[in-house]
Amino acid sequence: MKKPHDRRAGGATGRKAERHEGKARPQAAPQRVQARTPRPPEPEAGPRLSAAEKGEEARAARPPLRYPEGPLPALSMPVILTVEPTEEYALIDSGNGEKLERYGSLTLRRPENQAIWRPRLASRAWDGADAAFTGDTDEEGMGRWRFAAGDLTETWPMTQDGLPYWGRFTSFRHVGVFPEQAAHWRFVTDVIGRAGRPVRLLNLFGYTGVASLLAARAGAEVTHVDASRKAIGWARENQTQAGLDDRPIRWICEDAVRYAEREARRGSTYDIILLDPPKFGRGPKGEVWQLFEDLPYLLSLMRTLMSANPLALVLTAYSIRASFYSLAALMADHCRGLGGRIESGELVIREAGEEPRLLSTSLYSRWVAAE
Repeated sequence: MKKPHDRRAGGATGRKAERHEGKARPQAAPQRVQARTPRPPEPEAGPRLSAAEKGEEARAARPPLRYPEGPLPALSMPVILTVEPTEEYALIDSGNGEKLERYGSLTLRRPENQAIWRPRLASRAWDGADAAFTGDTDEEGMGRWRFAAGDLTETWPMTQDGLPYWGRFTSFRHVGVFPEQAAHWRFVTDVIGRAGRPVRLLNLFGYTGVASLLAARAGAEVTHVDASRKAIGWARENQTQAGLDDRPIRWICEDAVRYAEREARRGSTYDIILLDPPKFGRGPKGEVWQLFEDLPYLLSLMRTLMSANPLALVLTAYSIRASFYSLAALMADHCRGLGGRIESGELVIREAGEEPRLLSTSLYSRWVAAE
């Protein structure tokens, strides 16, 4: 804080001035004025960088990619991982760019770009949904929910493999969980259970924490990273809802690439790594993520973060114009010398009822250690 100007300097001392008989009254010493150094002009603000320019600037500052040497892991493709209907979740029907789902006892109607076929069920089954999303049909489009009964709350309880957590109606049509990921979650919890040793797991782009909580319940020490403070807060609520407050989970709000870079400098390692990156995203400090441009660098960091005896590296990619063969080739580049195998394919959900179809939701590639 700037101190107030001292008005006493060069002025009266507060005592009466002495009178001098027969002598001239002494004059006060002249006040010294300290010359001020002129403040340099403020630099002119340059043009604001676009997201693409920010991304290019960040990538230019990175070290060149280093690829490991050694033989490629065995490749297994295509491997289709299918989620079947259960009491906790079921895909009731799909078609005409929409899907009708059941989460517990609630039925939801949402946009689905992959559903280019016609629905199997009559319109009354769709019109009777408890909640329907209206608005932009893009993956990250804004909109609102319309409720049939009008008395549904924003947050509602759900379960995944017996794990309680909170669902939420968001303006981006999502509800806090991607049910097709259940295939990966069960794979990871099985790996943790068979490991016979302590397991450290890193979950990047962790969203609302269901994967992290299932892994922690299975016995892993979990580090969960997401760039959204809102998502981290939601994940903490899910931890309490699941009764897992005593489990070793670190909730970190940070850009995934920045966190991975710092962990690599620290020499940290993990036995299992989950990657569920978006096509495009922003970090809490304005960092820009673009999948095709940034994924190779992130995977090179993941190889650095893998422990001496790693168990799995799982990558899922949504809403991209690519092939699982592309993901497999990229994964193989960064997993040379590890042995094991790489599985790559699609995550799909099987409809409930007669003549069910398979709804493709995302591409994936995962490296699995040899047993």
